[in-house]
Amino acid sequence: MLDKNSGLVIPEHVGIIMDGNGRWAKKRGLPRSIGHQFGAKNFRKVTRYISKTGVKYLTLYAFSTENWKRPFEEVNALMGIFKQYLIDSLTDFKDDDIKIVYIGDRNGFDPALKKLIDESEENAKDRQGMQLNIAMNYGSRDEILRSVKMLAKDVRDGRIDPDSITEEDISSRLYTGGIPDPDLIIRTGGEFRLSNFMLYQSAYSEFYSTEVLWPDFHEEQFDEAIRVFNQRSRRFGGV
Repeated sequence: MLDKNSGLVIPEHVGIIMDGNGRWAKKRGLPRSIGHQFGAKNFRKVTRYISKTGVKYLTLYAFSTENWKRPFEEVNALMGIFKQYLIDSLTDFKDDDIKIVYIGDRNGFDPALKKLIDESEENAKDRQGMQLNIAMNYGSRDEILRSVKMLAKDVRDGRIDPDSITEEDISSRLYTGGIPDPDLIIRTGGEFRLSNFMLYQSAYSEFYSTEVLWPDFHEEQFDEAIRVFNQRSRRFGGV
């Protein structure tokens, strides 16, 4: 098990694209919804483990703005799992001292779900451990557009000079404003694309892809990602 004394550099911020629930279920002759249920169980286990390694921020890509295009039955099952998680989250991760924050467009959810999101965040706001960002109804292009619109409004209202706009002005208006960009982005399921996940924030993130499907991604797979991360030379555009 990795820990703060492992001798390895532990990323401050890790993002994970949790991919492969549907394929995991299909390989077993099960409905895709069952794959999502197993994925949700694994999410709790992996989150608890990562919180003990020294990672300060963990962002999990749970449901994208494009996922609404999936079959109604699958989306409905995902919303049911999310609702149950929100109910459980009022006590979930309490003993682990994990702070929970939801990023994404909440307007896409029904009022009852939005209320549960607010209650979940309020319940965990004073926790001092790792911050868990759950990206729900999240799309990075939409996030960037939202940031630009906020800047445009500030320019229109005379609160900011357009010639003085900085990268920080943009990043501070993203859902992840105020936290460091991800050092490492992990994608399960074998794909090599970001799929509209933290496009602005990942300019210099290291990327790690594994063939392992999300329900089978456990402590040893995360440890391997950290070992590979430690073999990278991060120059941030320099020599």
